[in-house]
Amino acid sequence: MVEHRISAQDLSRHAVLAARWQAHGLDSCDGSVDLVLRLGVQDTPYGSAARALVARGAAADVPAGPLVWSWRGAPHLHRPGDLPALAAALWPVSDADATKRIATTSIRQGAKRGVEAFTAAATAMREAVTERLPKGEVSTLVSERVPADLTYDCEPCGSRHVSGALFQQVGLAAGIQVVPQGRSTFLEPLPDDLRPAAVPTAGDGTGEALRFYVELLGPASPAHLAAFLGTTVGVAKTLVPAGLVEVDGPAGPGWTTPEALARARVAPAPRATRLVPPSDPWLQARDREVLVPDPERRKVVWRVLGNAGAVLVDAEVAGVWRATTTRGRFVVTVETFEPPTSALRGEVEVEAQRIAAAGGPEEPGPVEVVFSG
Repeated sequence: MVEHRISAQDLSRHAVLAARWQAHGLDSCDGSVDLVLRLGVQDTPYGSAARALVARGAAADVPAGPLVWSWRGAPHLHRPGDLPALAAALWPVSDADATKRIATTSIRQGAKRGVEAFTAAATAMREAVTERLPKGEVSTLVSERVPADLTYDCEPCGSRHVSGALFQQVGLAAGIQVVPQGRSTFLEPLPDDLRPAAVPTAGDGTGEALRFYVELLGPASPAHLAAFLGTTVGVAKTLVPAGLVEVDGPAGPGWTTPEALARARVAPAPRATRLVPPSDPWLQARDREVLVPDPERRKVVWRVLGNAGAVLVDAEVAGVWRATTTRGRFVVTVETFEPPTSALRGEVEVEAQRIAAAGGPEEPGPVEVVFSG
């Protein structure tokens, strides 16, 4: 697996960020989003994925395929043709892996079932969802079909619910897509040509799926891969894809792909301002100390609840932003870590116009940018 080792000074933080910037399509902003879609673009909150693609120059109505629950059970956009293989790649590779992914206080005993828990829930969901149904109704149907220790008592509604972590992590394996409608969420079967033929019986291709994380967000250590997948470091060590290059990067020892390493050695210094939404692929890197070295600023970017988008200036996180629609106006409120220059104000206004178009193919309303603080 290890081809050769280079020294830390050959792969500096600036080189890593420049390589990522280029791989993400944030340099040219020409709409090249194939690589980020191969990893997946998280859509939390709903609508974020469209803004992530538009931030890279993609058209507002770019067809990115159905929305599915994939990595860690979060909603993602992927290339449509990748979905059947991804369902197997995200299936647990062992009981220990499965238990780690769903172990919560609500189903502490049930989580010990390991892969059996995934199989029971995925089978129940596949059987229950034959047409578009509200998410809550599907949860009730699945709860009735799985072993009781995979459910928990919900005091507010006086009933038992299947664990949310398990419920969402089996969605793709069950062949189900997510359909947001206003404040409601519906579930329905994927088209026949995109859904897995059956519930997986074993994890397959997980390492190759993780290769796209390494390509976009490497160098990566086993701990980074474990955090992204939601498993243990021990399991992650068995899933490191072949053909990687071992390096000493800015976050310590790890692996990168030969292509990313070559990119790091020649990529020009980023020179652009971009607004990326919460859960953007750029912010999915598990070496957050590389993206934002200052710990106090990291607390602003990654909050426990309600993350904001990030203002990227030359690949550095220079602040955060939030958007609201008020009386037909698209208002972007920006908080920068340093007082904004007049040039930065102008660049942010241009980017705000771009992401406003992510609301759909219709012409967006007036855009207003407000700098706070």
